[in-house]
Amino acid sequence: MLNLNQSRDPTRLDRGESAFFAREAEHIKARTYDIKLRELKAFSLIPVSHEAGPGVNEITFRRYNGVGFAKIIGDYAKDFPRVDVYGVEDSVKVKSIGDSYGYNIKEIRMSNRTGKGLDSRRAATARRAHDEMANKLALISNPAMGTRGLIDYPGITETTIPADGSSGSTSWANKTEDQILRDIDILFDAVIISTFNREVPDTLLLPLENYRVLGNRRIQNTETTLMKYIMENKPWIKKIDWLYELSGAGAGKTNRAMVGMFDEEHITFEIPQPFEQFDARQDGMEYTIPCHSECAGCIVYYPMAFALADGV
Repeated sequence: MLNLNQSRDPTRLDRGESAFFAREAEHIKARTYDIKLRELKAFSLIPVSHEAGPGVNEITFRRYNGVGFAKIIGDYAKDFPRVDVYGVEDSVKVKSIGDSYGYNIKEIRMSNRTGKGLDSRRAATARRAHDEMANKLALISNPAMGTRGLIDYPGITETTIPADGSSGSTSWANKTEDQILRDIDILFDAVIISTFNREVPDTLLLPLENYRVLGNRRIQNTETTLMKYIMENKPWIKKIDWLYELSGAGAGKTNRAMVGMFDEEHITFEIPQPFEQFDARQDGMEYTIPCHSECAGCIVYYPMAFALADGV
């Protein structure tokens, strides 16, 4: 009697194995969409926008500004001042991100036989790689690719903090509590004063070591940390957070601090095409699942609502 198992093509799955693989692939795809990676802070810090949609090469946006003034006029006045609005057009490039994962035929058959299911960690790793790349694009500018990142976005106000710490240092590690609080005020004032109070930042972003300074240092002769004092006495500050990428991001590899308005009116994290997985394709003894997404970094619509200072 002919043994059908011996006659089949060993590089292809039979009907039952194919059905198993299809079910498992769909299950794994569903699971990877549910993964949350909170440590990639661009996703939690910057509002994510999918508005552009898949398939675009660049995202164009416009910033408008009103010019003109009003004045006191007489009953028969004819010289009404004229106001107008002008716009500036800008764009960022959309970049495709890709990777893949796969299973060989032996792994699929063994999983089908034992009923244990395929290892989903490969799919999770593929998803994480996409998110890590998108996170990087959102935080660090890449002029060669035409994308822009938060921590070095063009047009953000750059301010200078005094070098009056010990040995003429600007670092918070060498400053008093009062000097640190003053430096924070300088950062916020760089936005508030320059925009004539039109923009009032609500978020302070720091390198991790500076964030720890605020959490560990106490106001002299009290048990109140600098962090608690700031949140209780500066009501416009709604959030203080740390961002790893700010460490060494400043001039001369110094630490950089930032303030800004992190709502969708002021800044967005552009992901026209969220992470997607295509149908498996066979390559010899392996089935490979290609993965794709699209990202354009971030867009800061009002750069003057943000400010940075190096050397903290």
